[in-house]
Amino acid sequence: MAIRPQGRSSPAGRGTLLSVSETAATQAVVQTLRAAGCVFAEDEARLLREQFAGAELEHAVRRRCAGEPLEYLLGWAEFDGLRVAVRPGVFVPRRRTELLARVAARLLQSGDTVLDMCCGAGAVAAALVRRVPGLRVVAADSDPAATACAERNLAGATVVTGNLFAPVPAALRGRIAVITANAPYVPTDAIALMPAEARDHEARAALDGGPDGLEVHRRIAAAAPDWLMPGGALVVESSNAQQRAHVELLRHNGFVVAEHRDDESGAMVLAGRLP
Repeated sequence: MAIRPQGRSSPAGRGTLLSVSETAATQAVVQTLRAAGCVFAEDEARLLREQFAGAELEHAVRRRCAGEPLEYLLGWAEFDGLRVAVRPGVFVPRRRTELLARVAARLLQSGDTVLDMCCGAGAVAAALVRRVPGLRVVAADSDPAATACAERNLAGATVVTGNLFAPVPAALRGRIAVITANAPYVPTDAIALMPAEARDHEARAALDGGPDGLEVHRRIAAAAPDWLMPGGALVVESSNAQQRAHVELLRHNGFVVAEHRDDESGAMVLAGRLP
């Protein structure tokens, strides 16, 4: 694919011709992306043209047409009004997960400690910092590439790498107001049905929730009460298919559960509070 301005400019009509050339170049990107199956080709073309030009733009468009996530090309993902830094292989924050941040923010106040478990690039924690100033933030993930991104997105936060609660500072046991967890919840057999962008490019550990999708959530729900303060909450993302089993899982571990849905995005969030 070649993306080149068309026509020549003259002193008298330079502005008009440049505008026509820019429009033609943008349309060339749009058409190429649309032919590759990109549903939001116009928006993607605009973002790519804002960030790249010339040979770099052509290279980025080829990578996008080959199925690489747009966020990896840009180096950031939009989430809850923020630009969250991401890198290849790291879980890309989904817009539907904004509901998780909104629900958690309503349970927090300045001075509280929040733990973002399975934090990925730290998108949920970053949104909470913006929504509730004065939080003490801890973010944890098992993937060093993810926590490297989280450190960029969460200045001043404690970012730790390890298996679930293992790397969380022991001094926080019983003192955390809210634990958020966008932990993997896709059943293993369903990963093959996911869009290629996620299936082929994101770390499998960030997607695979075990045979029924709740394997990681069971471990989080069992351990969370020891880390939460009295009346604290565990706020997790779930799905319609797992809603009943997920609610029972939280109740089994002592939580009183409230369900939150966003019909526009299809998001489901469960907020479990300790008595």
